Amino acid sequence: MELNRKTFLRCTVALPGLAAGLSGLARAEGSKASQASMHYQTSPNGSAHCALCKFFIPGANATANGSCQIVDGSISPNGYCIAYTAQ
Repeated sequence: MELNRKTFLRCTVALPGLAAGLSGLARAEGSKASQASMHYQTSPNGSAHCALCKFFIPGANATANGSCQIVDGSISPNGYCIAYTAQ
């Protein structure tokens, strides 16, 4: 196959778009772990609980469920999982 200017330019324009699309797909597929795989529970483990974890994203107020940077789904501020890391 002979590479000419037209083919080269067409590939140069298409490759960044393809790379961006694949990058977004990879982030969507591997973004968060399931609650079951992280042994998430809605009760604390002693004094360790989600509200004190660096991965916890608080809800609308101190008692509302929030989310987590690592675990998928609704997360209780009083919950706990094996990814707990103190702030």
